[in-house]
Amino acid sequence: MSPASNPAERLFAAYPELAALEPEARDRLLGEALPVRFAPGKTLFRPGSACEGHLLVLEGSLRVSLLGEGGHEILLYRVGPGESCVLTTTCLLGRRPYPAEGVVETELVGSLVPTPTAEALLDLSPAFRRFALGQIADRLAELLALVSEVAFRRMDARLAAWLVERAARCGPRLETTHDAIAKELGTAREVVSRLLKEFERRGHLRLGRGTILLAPDAAAAFARLAGRDVAGLGDEITDVRLRIAYMRRRARSEPEERREGR
Repeated sequence: MSPASNPAERLFAAYPELAALEPEARDRLLGEALPVRFAPGKTLFRPGSACEGHLLVLEGSLRVSLLGEGGHEILLYRVGPGESCVLTTTCLLGRRPYPAEGVVETELVGSLVPTPTAEALLDLSPAFRRFALGQIADRLAELLALVSEVAFRRMDARLAAWLVERAARCGPRLETTHDAIAKELGTAREVVSRLLKEFERRGHLRLGRGTILLAPDAAAAFARLAGRDVAGLGDEITDVRLRIAYMRRRARSEPEERREGR
């Protein structure tokens, strides 16, 4: 039987930290977690919603955003395979409602650990607590980097950095809208439109309906703009993200190393 057809192996392949759970905790997790599948656009929680369980993502992604007055929205983070929604964990620990909104971005397949089970595992399993608190530590570092960007970087530099990052993943032709970018960056659509038109005037990109085509020299120009707004801040944010990536790789390798050493 392949890992893809075995729910336990598939779960532990995405979350190797959970393979190190104590036998009783492991059996309870596998016995009580529910398989789930959600379509894109499905809202899993809103501000004020009670926590219905701890979601472990195997495929797809969840977008977690903070909603402000006037309909403004800022992306806090995405939850993909092998990651957890830390707001869910904090809601479980503090028994508080959600302060933000979680919407399925791409079709999501996962396991939902019911709230009573998740609470019991947090209480009884040191390994599960380490897993949950480790995920919180990772996200906290990311959120601090986000606060630094919002508080200290000019919006044109943040937009330039976003365009460079997205182009590195998707190529020079970006299929997106001004409204979607504004939600990513936590600003108004009008601000994004004005800055994009200025970038177009400079020859860095060409705007179309639902598309942005970057010029061949755009990446270098935007990288210079993103790097010079606050001396050292870009390097600091990059360093934080590199440390997060290292800690995640290390956390994933430790359970395997322990098993091999037995």
